Amino acid sequence: MSAQDEIEDSSAPLIEHLAELRTRLIRSVVALLIGICLCFVPIQGDFIAQHILEFLLVPIENSLRALGDPSPTLQYTSPQEYLFTLFRISMVFGFALSFPYIANQMWRFIAPGLYKSEKSAFLPFLIASPVMFLLGAGFAHFVVTPLAMNFFLGFADISSIFANFLGQAVTDLPADAAVVPGSEDGIKITFFGKVNESLHITLVFIMAFGLCFQLPVLLTLMGKAGLVSAEGLGNVRKYAMVGILVLAAVVTPPDVVTQLILFTVVYGLYEVSIFLVKRVEAKREARLRAEGYYDDEGDDEDEDPLMKDGDDR
Repeated sequence: MSAQDEIEDSSAPLIEHLAELRTRLIRSVVALLIGICLCFVPIQGDFIAQHILEFLLVPIENSLRALGDPSPTLQYTSPQEYLFTLFRISMVFGFALSFPYIANQMWRFIAPGLYKSEKSAFLPFLIASPVMFLLGAGFAHFVVTPLAMNFFLGFADISSIFANFLGQAVTDLPADAAVVPGSEDGIKITFFGKVNESLHITLVFIMAFGLCFQLPVLLTLMGKAGLVSAEGLGNVRKYAMVGILVLAAVVTPPDVVTQLILFTVVYGLYEVSIFLVKRVEAKREARLRAEGYYDDEGDDEDEDPLMKDGDDR
């Protein structure tokens, strides 16, 4: 074993390790609480969490406007619903804000028990993971969620209803008031969305695509550990395609366009993972050759036996 692979000296007993773990966890919890509290800092008269909520609900707002609603409105039906919705947002984004510090605390706890080569190999994945999650979350928010909202809300012909709203003039109400016109054509069906349910759909897509974008990071890390190989991933490619199709059907609405988008993206990430695993294997092979540990029996079999006999002489 080389000097670079020696574990850092640490003679701390178990109690000291547990005490250090407790300290790291307490610091992480405090950082999370600070991140949650920051979401309730007022900016321009509203909490930061309220601005985040408005940003997350932009896809449903755009979908409603495209369907003919001139002033999209969401409602809450219980006194505590809106507060709990903001608290839910603060939990998610508070964790996102505090994640670099939390990851640093966890890294400082486990790093002394790793070989130096393992540290240099693991650290890039620790950085790549949140980056890929943000890419997946952004893709879900700006591409997938608008498509899903257009699909869900497209079932109700609310454009004609709001057109009727605007076409009615009521003298005893303000000029900008909207009322349901009298009709004998049947029940009018329109959309009165709830804040927490609309937010739930958005967060589900963000989490689903954020986790899907972890596929190259996970498979490359497994390839570096020798748990998977590029050849093995290539051999199960057809099964992976079926699995991705099932995933697309589960996490997306019954909309063919959205399912095809998710399938194309995730399968593309799978192919990228195979390429990255190949690079990891090539680097490992080059390092083993340089150290003289690589087995060249396969190469020797391809040599001309006469040449080998000549060399023996």
